[in-house]
Amino acid sequence: MTSKGERRASLKRARRIVVKVGSSVLTDDGAIRRRVFGDVARQVSQLRDDGREIVIVSSGAIAIGSNRLGWKHPMPSIPEMQAAAAVGQIGLIELYQRRFARYGKQVAQVLVTRRGLETREYFLNARHTLLTLLRLGIVPIVNENDTVATEEIRFGDNDNLSATIVNLVGADLLVILSDVDGLHVSPPVPGDHKPALYDIVEEVTPEVARAADGAKSAFGRGGMTTKLEAVRAAARCGGSTVLCNGRVRDVLLRVAAGEPLGTLFPAGARLQSRKHWLAFTARSKGELVIDSGAARAVRRRGKSLLPAGVVEVRGKFGIGDPVTCVDEEGRDLARGLVAYASDEIRRIARRPAREIRQVLGYSNGDEVIHRDDLVLVSDPSSASDPSTAPNSSKGPTAKARSE
Repeated sequence: MTSKGERRASLKRARRIVVKVGSSVLTDDGAIRRRVFGDVARQVSQLRDDGREIVIVSSGAIAIGSNRLGWKHPMPSIPEMQAAAAVGQIGLIELYQRRFARYGKQVAQVLVTRRGLETREYFLNARHTLLTLLRLGIVPIVNENDTVATEEIRFGDNDNLSATIVNLVGADLLVILSDVDGLHVSPPVPGDHKPALYDIVEEVTPEVARAADGAKSAFGRGGMTTKLEAVRAAARCGGSTVLCNGRVRDVLLRVAAGEPLGTLFPAGARLQSRKHWLAFTARSKGELVIDSGAARAVRRRGKSLLPAGVVEVRGKFGIGDPVTCVDEEGRDLARGLVAYASDEIRRIARRPAREIRQVLGYSNGDEVIHRDDLVLVSDPSSASDPSTAPNSSKGPTAKARSE
């Protein structure tokens, strides 16, 4: 078994790092903490000089815009939040640009939306852009495009966006800088002594997830729960995650040097990038209810989904669209890209594959979803590859330390 020290020491070998900086680190009740921008630029520049490649996923646009507009708190309506983001994004990039210029580094602004990255072509275009910027020695500053995003298409927080960027660039490490020291074994209560911190969390179990309950900051949209969602997603594309306090001196340099700061979530088995996109980024267009036999074949034997196993089709979708497979109790089992449109699947459901051509007049193959286009999910934010057998060994899943 890998020791705790070896887990931390492995972070020294991380060559490509995504750093998520939360609003709670960059601002204080909406007021800009300019020194923090300088600290981030100094540390990232030093890591760049050491041969590391860094992508920053930065919150703060809405908070900065609200401050410039004289608002004490972000307004509740989406148009007002979008207006604040439009004002604040300029200030956000300006601050980064000036601070990085002190160290001879250039930055680039990259704005994304979920809807854009749900399209595989756009996803790959974003990857090529980011990798080119890294090759040129430029530090990309990524943020969600809040000026055009709505409640239906936004990532909802930059924690999940940062995990998507880990997949986009093939990063080894995600560092989430927040206003907390890490994940406590139980939610801290204001005025009480803080509970011990988890040092290393091997697996996000229900017990660990319960410890994530807590309040969000005034300007941030994510809480500890969204950070654990990001942890799961990053782990499934081979990235470790460290959740730590962004206000600690030299926190990035110390984490990258393997110091035991914050909570470390080691990388899991690497999920193929395309399947990671399907599991965590692409939005499902409908559902296929499958029977118990098909569920066993898909989950335990890594088989394709055949029409005979489909019980019900929900929603309207076309060929190649992502859909969710659920069992007859409504539990999510898998997501995949369908070979037939929804109306066609309704016609061939419960039928053997040999009857597809007879019923439809053509055939796209025997499978409703081929196993190469299928990824398992144990819950909405945890995925595994059908070709990978489940891990049956359950040892200690987390180690805690007292502060």
